[in-house]
Amino acid sequence: MSIITIERHFLDHLTTFNSQNQDIANILYDINVVAKLIRQKVIRAGLNDDLIGSSGTINTSGEDAQALDIYSNNVVKEVLSSHRRFSYMGSEEEAEVVQTDTYETSDYVILFDPLDGSSNIDVNVSVGTIFSIFKKKENAQKLTDHCCQKGTEQIAAGYVIYGSSVVMVYTAGNGVHGFTYDPTIGEFLLSHENIRIPESSSYYSVNESLYNLCDALNQQYIDQLKKDLSLRYVGSLVADFHRNLLKGGIYIYPGTDKNPNGKLRLLYEANPLAFICEQAGGSATNGHERILDMDPTELHQRVPLYIGSTSLINQYEALKPHAKRA
Repeated sequence: MSIITIERHFLDHLTTFNSQNQDIANILYDINVVAKLIRQKVIRAGLNDDLIGSSGTINTSGEDAQALDIYSNNVVKEVLSSHRRFSYMGSEEEAEVVQTDTYETSDYVILFDPLDGSSNIDVNVSVGTIFSIFKKKENAQKLTDHCCQKGTEQIAAGYVIYGSSVVMVYTAGNGVHGFTYDPTIGEFLLSHENIRIPESSSYYSVNESLYNLCDALNQQYIDQLKKDLSLRYVGSLVADFHRNLLKGGIYIYPGTDKNPNGKLRLLYEANPLAFICEQAGGSATNGHERILDMDPTELHQRVPLYIGSTSLINQYEALKPHAKRA
């Protein structure tokens, strides 16, 4: 068996070599280190009461911050700051942009959800880390300008899913590739090369308790999906997305009466997963506009999300002119 690490795979598949590509390879290695540290805590969470449940604090979204959220957020900041590649960081757990000590000399910005689905950790459901990487913006008027860039400006994005195995999936605009952690040698090794989301879909993922809070269009769309697909919904975005990426399907979190702008974050969740999905042959929209074309207006902006197989996104679009009025 050929043993290929993430850095080797990235560099071997370059058509041109420049300093930015070397930087991306180094950043991917840094994120490997982050993933190994978080993995060590996740697999022992049930044995350590300090890592289970609420931390007793409220995060930027007004939700209970889980203990592992706080740990994971600190690990990402500490590791990536120490390697001196980033000027600015944006985290789902931080109210403001984090400016590093090397903001004047470093060239990159990272946005991340340190532990997506963390409320599921005490029942042993898969959780994950999501990240999005940009170049530092020239002539920015304020710190948030560096982070509030369109998804089309991403130079790399990915996620790590901590489940029965630990898998890191990334794209740098050259397809989507997956690497599985081998604990015997302490490395992420190539296991899923050139991932393509199947057009023949098997699953749809939606929180069905939202059905009565959706508009008529979304209710009709969900009814249509039920006829042909099986429901699979974990409640951990990264886990649901990963399954649908490999097996074919769609993940939906629509706007509702309670949350008309949806609940997921554009910068920390929707943008990086949309970049991955499109690179794998899929599509992502907010119901009106391509996710990657959205112009962010705030650091913690929320957005409805429809992401997965292009054929299923097209079904939603085709239904719009015929949807019954509520």
